[in-house]
Amino acid sequence: MSGTSIALSIFLMYWFLVSILDRRGILEKYNISTFGPLPILMIRTTKGLKLLDILARPKRYWRIFANIGILMMFAGMAAMFLVIVISDLALYTSFLNDSVPEPGKYNSPRNIFLIPGVNEFIPFTWGVIALIVTLVVHEFSHAILCRVENIRVKSMGILFALVPIGGFAEPDDEQLFGKKEEVKNELPLTATIEEIEAWEEREREEKKLKEIQKGEAASPAREETGNKPEVTATRTQRARILAAGVMANFCVAFIALLLFFGPVLGAIAPLSDAMIVGINESSPAQTAGLQEDMVITQVDDTNITTGMDFLSYLETVEPGDTLRIHASKDDAVSVYELKVPSSSEECLNGVPVGGIVEGSPAEEAGIETGMTMIRIDDTQMRSIASFVDFMEGTEPNQTIEVELLPSTNYTGDLTENGTAVFNVHLAPHPTGGDIGFLGVSYGGEGVLECPALGMSIWMPQAKFYLEALKQIPSLLSEPVGWIILFGLPIYGFAGEGFRGFSGTIAQFYHPVGWAEPLGVGIFWIANSLLWIGWLNFYVGLFNCLPAVPLDGGHVFRDYTYSLMYKFTKNESVSERLSNSITASFSMLILLSFLFMIFGPFVGQLI
Repeated sequence: MSGTSIALSIFLMYWFLVSILDRRGILEKYNISTFGPLPILMIRTTKGLKLLDILARPKRYWRIFANIGILMMFAGMAAMFLVIVISDLALYTSFLNDSVPEPGKYNSPRNIFLIPGVNEFIPFTWGVIALIVTLVVHEFSHAILCRVENIRVKSMGILFALVPIGGFAEPDDEQLFGKKEEVKNELPLTATIEEIEAWEEREREEKKLKEIQKGEAASPAREETGNKPEVTATRTQRARILAAGVMANFCVAFIALLLFFGPVLGAIAPLSDAMIVGINESSPAQTAGLQEDMVITQVDDTNITTGMDFLSYLETVEPGDTLRIHASKDDAVSVYELKVPSSSEECLNGVPVGGIVEGSPAEEAGIETGMTMIRIDDTQMRSIASFVDFMEGTEPNQTIEVELLPSTNYTGDLTENGTAVFNVHLAPHPTGGDIGFLGVSYGGEGVLECPALGMSIWMPQAKFYLEALKQIPSLLSEPVGWIILFGLPIYGFAGEGFRGFSGTIAQFYHPVGWAEPLGVGIFWIANSLLWIGWLNFYVGLFNCLPAVPLDGGHVFRDYTYSLMYKFTKNESVSERLSNSITASFSMLILLSFLFMIFGPFVGQLI
């Protein structure tokens, strides 16, 4: 039985149980109700309402906080709407150019929802932690601002569907949005005499009741009771209440990401850049007990911090030597004794040419992919370490002699020894350094094959990756920085996505400094902060969209009304215009999302 089938079965059982409890009135007994057609539970509580009044006491500061939130909401509104327009235009242009992207995980409907376990980019554990924090912060801020503006909060709670998927603060809707107009029921033209008489009787009773209420409202007795008239929020108060949730999300995102990119990343350092990714059967590596996914940290008395350190050390090894290899897996370091075979030259017999840079000195000289460099000038190329060390000592415009073993399909001239020799005039390095540039890439995807030891070593550039993460805050002065930050968990730096320090990637790092006593706990802190920051940022931006029922939609409608009223001076006309404009934007945004989701599927059909 597949995982999808199991999940669907559990959800159907949950739906069935909720339906039974709802019909029997058990949910209502505990102040729980269902929300929408799906079995989403609204679990309410009145506990904590007194705490809201205490937290709302510095009203002046909360209003300043919310006023800033209104400005942030409009900035986010413009940014998100611009992103949607650009995305739609890009997809529309791809239709015109017959270059519609294929459907994939980036436009999958399941990834539109920020629900852990549904969205494939969000890890379940960290996603649940971040989602709970996001929802509590958002809804609690709404509730506090309600009390600041003297709007009653009836209850607070969470939305639950197997896992928490939302939160809510339940203000008095009539106080927040105003009383809804009563819809007067009219009699149909085909009504019978009995129905007309019954309707007239109800009308008389309602009229008497209104007169009694009117008299009570005017009597001194009512004034003595001290009953306060019903409060209705002004548009400014309502905007503050709605913007508070977005502002709180942005503040939490700022604090979480500030801690993540600051002291937390500063307390994480590369452990080593040499991971074992392949072990051959009956090889010396397997005999020694080495396994895949182990990270080599030390060989004999030499610390290994990069793959090049490991390769350089192997060049000093003689056939028949015994190596004491320190390797880490699951945060535990063990020592393995590996005996080097009597014939170990096949492990260190040159540097394979994995690719040639277009227009480089290597291409002009005639060096081809598939060859193996065995000598440059008088230096033997025993491994990649030999090649890197040699090239770091060269200069631009220097001429070197490169000897290579030819590839299978090579048709050029060969020496008596069956090798190809080229004189290459080095170019300046593209990075602007003072070293020469040959223009060859070595190995395959950073993996070194070592047949004599029976293992493959991967060099993932852990130090470079960590430094790239630390540089993100310095890029936020430009749009590209925000794009990297916004898409970090989804796209990463090269389409791989960065989900935090977990799984394989955590093997390459260890805590240092103040975090050293925490051990793996620093990775829990880092992952929690990353996802709390990212999810709060994303949810805050999404709620800025000018579409009802999002917070931004309500604020957009209120401010549109104010603008319309300045021109029309008519409340009824302004109300209709603002509602029509907001509804148009809501429909446009909905259709845009549908176009981005289903557009690639349509493109493949046509």
